[in-house]
Amino acid sequence: MKVAIVHYWLVNMRGGEKMLEALLEMFPQADIYTHVYNPKAISALINKHRIFTSSINNLPFSKKLYQAYMPLMPRALMDFNLQSYDLIISSESGPAKGVVPNPNAYHICYCHSPMRYLWDMYHEYQRGINPLTRFFMKSLVPSLRLWDIASSNLVDRFITNSNYVAKRIRRIYNRNADVVFGPAPIEKLLSVERKPSGYYLFFGQITGYKRADIAIEACIKSGRRLIVAGGGAKQKEIKKYAKTGLAQFTGRVSDQDAAALFAGAKALIYPGIEDLGLVPIEAQAAGCPVIAFREGGALDTVRENVTGLFFDEQTPESLIEAMDRFEKNESLFSDRRQFSDHVKQFSKTAFIERVQKLIDERKRI
Repeated sequence: MKVAIVHYWLVNMRGGEKMLEALLEMFPQADIYTHVYNPKAISALINKHRIFTSSINNLPFSKKLYQAYMPLMPRALMDFNLQSYDLIISSESGPAKGVVPNPNAYHICYCHSPMRYLWDMYHEYQRGINPLTRFFMKSLVPSLRLWDIASSNLVDRFITNSNYVAKRIRRIYNRNADVVFGPAPIEKLLSVERKPSGYYLFFGQITGYKRADIAIEACIKSGRRLIVAGGGAKQKEIKKYAKTGLAQFTGRVSDQDAAALFAGAKALIYPGIEDLGLVPIEAQAAGCPVIAFREGGALDTVRENVTGLFFDEQTPESLIEAMDRFEKNESLFSDRRQFSDHVKQFSKTAFIERVQKLIDERKRI
């Protein structure tokens, strides 16, 4: 079986690229098609494959300004000749699913999310760009939305990473999507020795939607110690809380230090809304309970009263109430096996098995 994987762009190694690596382990002879390719920023596993780029790759500064060329990508996808492939897997966060397969090929789209800058985060994205870009984007977005919906008809089967995104796919494309959790790097964390040290942990980028401010304000108001690990645009803004003595800021940390922070935390505080979110999975792999806002991918990644608790409002007061509940029932979360059993569904092995099962189902039709 000849396989092509269409990935939106290859310019860094993030969650989408880790999923691509897992697919390449399944299909070691697969060819890769992408809009922009920066080999220096990509892993050896990906680089050893044949990689074909669209015309976008030849445009000025495409390695850095690739998102600025997004309006040109739907047309560029049509230049890819995939007629010789039996299986096509498109990995979409930017334009990827609009390729034209041969009539007998099977096209699976792993949709990390419908492009949020066209849909549910459109207004937030508009606020963050310069006026000239905003002007052009406003005129282009209607046609890009039409293309996005039309290209969904080129897909035989949608897969996505959470039930939260599956609902978004159903709303925008009117298509059902199978949920296959993306592969999380849990293997080393499963063997980390748990040593709770009396602090709560916020871990992740310090950006607006992550809502680190809720975790900080809740801990300061309730007199609890908090470690904030991560960098980002809001880092300087929230460091004003350091003078209280309750909030400690580490900045970005290594994988080894992250494992130690997970192992020592009373619980991870997760107040933002993510499509899936790898941080709660990693924390639970290290045996660390999670106190999460009851929305988004956390509903898939956290098992209530087994590996964590939820709070119902994105406010410090609601989080404080959940922390009080957690401390009264901390013994519920003392069995390490319940954590390891839960997170195995997010492993690379589970991902590969589930994707292979969906492909095999087509063979039986």
